[in-house]
Amino acid sequence: MQLILDGFLQFWQTTGFHHLSFGNILMLLIGITFIYLAIAKGWEPLLLLPIGFGILLGNIPSAAGIKIGVYDDGSVMNYLYYGVLKGIYPPLIFFGIGAMTDFSYMISNPKLILLGGAAQIGIFAAFLISLAMGGVFDATGLNAWFVSMGWESVAFNLQEAASIGIIGGADGPTSIFISGLMAPHLIGAIAIAAYSYMALVPVIQQPIIYALTSKKERLIRMKPPRKVSKREKVFFPVVAFLLCTMIAPGGLPLIGMLMAGNIMKESGVTDRLAKTASNALIDITTILIGLTVGASTAAAHFLNPKSVVIFILGALSFVIATTGGVLFAKFMNLFLKDGNKINPIIGCAGVSAVPDSARVAQHVGRHEDPENHLLMHAMAPNVAGVIGSAIAAGILLGLIPF
Repeated sequence: MQLILDGFLQFWQTTGFHHLSFGNILMLLIGITFIYLAIAKGWEPLLLLPIGFGILLGNIPSAAGIKIGVYDDGSVMNYLYYGVLKGIYPPLIFFGIGAMTDFSYMISNPKLILLGGAAQIGIFAAFLISLAMGGVFDATGLNAWFVSMGWESVAFNLQEAASIGIIGGADGPTSIFISGLMAPHLIGAIAIAAYSYMALVPVIQQPIIYALTSKKERLIRMKPPRKVSKREKVFFPVVAFLLCTMIAPGGLPLIGMLMAGNIMKESGVTDRLAKTASNALIDITTILIGLTVGASTAAAHFLNPKSVVIFILGALSFVIATTGGVLFAKFMNLFLKDGNKINPIIGCAGVSAVPDSARVAQHVGRHEDPENHLLMHAMAPNVAGVIGSAIAAGILLGLIPF
């Protein structure tokens, strides 16, 4: 009988139930919430569902010596996570995005590129605020309190601040790319924050648009974009690649793959490759990146004051980015004649949450005027924002050692 009891006790000690902590339970509930939002509410299911299930994967505890998690050298999940840590998955995502993106609307109205650039203010504002955060917490005594409680102080170095700032671009792959190189210990919090706010684009952006624009401005109708020739479409990815990577060589893996995918789409001679990149390749990579990033949120690594601050800073950077795009559109209108003015609603699409922020612009525009279709115009700053966030990442990589 004792032998049976000892055997049962030994078995119990190998189960996840024995090692389950309050932190694990909390993270499991968060993972289930993500899955619920993806299935029941339809909030970015392609992102939230794999990330949510990944959170479940990362928070099943095991007995000492059993290697199953992303942080256990030699485990299967650790090998899959290698693509996140070494920045392999994000360029593949960009390759697929390039193969499915139509830059025609941006080419037809180049001034709208400025809106995509203006929205990147969120990245640099969050970067500077993150750097200042440590001093603020020191002055208020919060850092000392965190240390006394056994947590690390909330003081971000240059690499960590840069990784947090990229959240403002509303670009999950770029956030993962930068944090994987500069602050791999923060990947979980940064990626979850970036993708969470991307899923919440309609919730966050609509109030900002209404707060910053007047009824008259929201009713502005823009001229239909001109037709773009195939020659322009083919030349664009080559010219854009050369120009952008000369400005910010650090962004080459992202910008290069984005434009490589786009020229395969527009050339008309590599349809099979373009279809593979825009379907199978991006789908496989999205699954891998979602599951492994979610699995990196093991409670022992994720639940700390820095993660909370990252979520707050991420929201702030997203708000600043949206505000920057909308206000810059209003600023541009000061120099444009009637008939050529920009509906400032489309400034919200300067963040690179493609195509969700462009859909927000379309929704708000049609709510004000059912006959006003802004989607085609909003796609210009939207795809410009994708390029802008990659350039911003390249600039940070060039200026900050890692």
